[in-house]
Amino acid sequence: MKTDSIDVSRREFLITSTRAAGLGAGFSLGLYLPMSATAVAGEWDELPSEGFPEIGAWVVIQPDDTVIIRIARSEMGQGTLTGLAQLVAEELECDWDRIITEYPTPGENRARDRIWGSFSTGGSRGIRDSHRYVRKGGAVAREMLLQAAADRWDVPKGECRAANSVITHQPSGRTLTYGQVAEAAAELFPPQHVALKQPDEWEIIGKPIPRLDTDDKLNGKQIFGADLQLPGMLNAAIKACPTFGGKLKAFDEKKVTGMPGVRNVVRVGEDAVAVVADTWWQANQALEALPITWDHGPNAKLDSAAIDKMLEEGLTSDKDVFVGNQAGDVNKALNGAASTVEATYRYPYQNHATMEPMNATALWSKDKCEVWCPTQNGEAALKAAVDAAGLPVDKCDVYKIHLGGGFGRRGAFHDFVTQAVTIARQLPGTPVKLLWSREEDMAHGHYHPITHCKLVGALDEAGNLTGLNVRISGQSILAAVMPDGLQDGMDPVTFQGFHSEGDHAISYTVPNLLVEHAMRNPPVPPGFWRGVNINQNAIYMECFLDELAHAAGRDPLEFRRSLMADQPKSRAVLDAVAKKVGWDKPAGEGVHRGLAVVKTFGSYVAACAEVSVDEQGKLKIHRIVAATDPGHAVNPQQIEAQVEGSFVFGLSALLYGECTIKDGGVEQTNFHDFPSMLMDEMPKVETIVMPSGGFWGGIGEPTIAVAAPAVLNAIFAATGKRIRQVPLKDVDLSAA
Repeated sequence: MKTDSIDVSRREFLITSTRAAGLGAGFSLGLYLPMSATAVAGEWDELPSEGFPEIGAWVVIQPDDTVIIRIARSEMGQGTLTGLAQLVAEELECDWDRIITEYPTPGENRARDRIWGSFSTGGSRGIRDSHRYVRKGGAVAREMLLQAAADRWDVPKGECRAANSVITHQPSGRTLTYGQVAEAAAELFPPQHVALKQPDEWEIIGKPIPRLDTDDKLNGKQIFGADLQLPGMLNAAIKACPTFGGKLKAFDEKKVTGMPGVRNVVRVGEDAVAVVADTWWQANQALEALPITWDHGPNAKLDSAAIDKMLEEGLTSDKDVFVGNQAGDVNKALNGAASTVEATYRYPYQNHATMEPMNATALWSKDKCEVWCPTQNGEAALKAAVDAAGLPVDKCDVYKIHLGGGFGRRGAFHDFVTQAVTIARQLPGTPVKLLWSREEDMAHGHYHPITHCKLVGALDEAGNLTGLNVRISGQSILAAVMPDGLQDGMDPVTFQGFHSEGDHAISYTVPNLLVEHAMRNPPVPPGFWRGVNINQNAIYMECFLDELAHAAGRDPLEFRRSLMADQPKSRAVLDAVAKKVGWDKPAGEGVHRGLAVVKTFGSYVAACAEVSVDEQGKLKIHRIVAATDPGHAVNPQQIEAQVEGSFVFGLSALLYGECTIKDGGVEQTNFHDFPSMLMDEMPKVETIVMPSGGFWGGIGEPTIAVAAPAVLNAIFAATGKRIRQVPLKDVDLSAA
């Protein structure tokens, strides 16, 4: 067997064994870990691992051979839970049909010196950043189980083999199940070296295994944060100042304290007020009736026109401009060009608009604070809880719940946790569930950043691209959210899709290139929105490439391929969609095609869209063919589902997604004016999963980026019109 040998470090061993000794389990890698209880459907239930032996941090095995796999990352519909379980199970050699999962808590992770690693789920990193150490967790547990069986039989471990949760002594044919040796395995020292399987040996990784969470979601058993019920729980509705930077001035609680179910009216921080009642409906009704006076602050007059003016200035200014990628001499190429092409594109603010609004449930006392919430980062949620609780970190913990959508909103931002703990702190000993209204969610997001982009391209007499200048003007997410991530003032995340190398590298070789960012930060809070900056950057690059191809009189596929000699993997996914769609043949009467390709989040993706536009300008997206090379494909069926789901998200943004600013706040309030695409608008999606091996790319975000530019390029092919501003809802698409 070809193997990848991994050392189990002394530090890892000491962390775990010392912790185990403190809990009375002796010097062993395994221990009985009394994980905190989870509250589900109004009852306090123990986690399935309680009282059973832990064999390494990732695996608990019950006597009936049920295998419990711990998952540190969050499940929010993207399939991470199943994919990570596949990685552990592959090395563990367990019976997949007897697997269940559970979340460890960030508090326990801290107490054990972060033995489960990062709890953050974002940037399409859930699997690609943890695949190696979770596989190692399965392999360590496998070897300990094998050793326990060998010890019982008094035979060399090398004579034993594990498969499907059964250990077989090969010379004699004797067998033991995992459940029969789990107790003994939990008492063993870990092996110093473990062997990980090579890809050609995988039996679970790479298979289209049904998701572990599907049944409970279909039968209603799955509990989301908004569903959570605890004994004696009260419910809170909240309203913060609708103006960015505004504050709460005053409120008259006497007007609502006598309303049905109302228990309390409390100030929450500097900018919000909450009503606590027996039910959320009662709380919200009282909140709507509550007289509130706001201090709208310095941004009360801010509107979209002022923001657009700020960004337009950035397209030509020399102030606060950063260079993200540069090659050759762009000015010389432009000045010596046979012809030049110039265009300006615009991308708006957009809200995450998760189907489940922000929520958290908190229980505070002077001795302990517990929080139950859907979060993309349990450790960040724990920090927010600690800061709000006024208690030491070892007196606080967070219990993760599946998310009803995340898209980045529940990752870097835990304002809802801070609010829930702040409210609960004013009602000691009583669990309080805070649930935002949809209107509150729309008004207090951390929005996809607004940007404009001016592009100028140089063509020689043969129609070859000899120079390209890209100037992005707009917000920096890092400047607002993680300023420590800036590099000498520059935000590298702004340049996704334009970097010279790495996870977000440009897909083309242009001899003379200059990509710039004029940082302009209006007082509207930006955030990481699924796909982040690759969404608009892909539109800018791929639509402008299409413009250049047509200006040069060249086929858009051939023009792109001529610039991709040094990017074979990008060219491979582009060729795959072109072949699948039949690019060299007519699409059918009235149907037109558009292409797009990017490298982002470590994966290579391409798409070809087929659309039609009738005489009245009505758009129909018939089909999108998409190719993805993520290196290794843990679950191809789930990749297909993620591609389809990402197209719903990306196309909704293209068609309808826009948040406009008036009087210092967002004008849109609910799904009637910030809609998602409907079922009958969804195109047929054909996914090509083509893992080339050797690397681990992302899945959840990459393909969003190619949907919009492929459709926009197809619209041009259909109408002769270049659409350079998103969304399309108010754009006349009738033929030019």
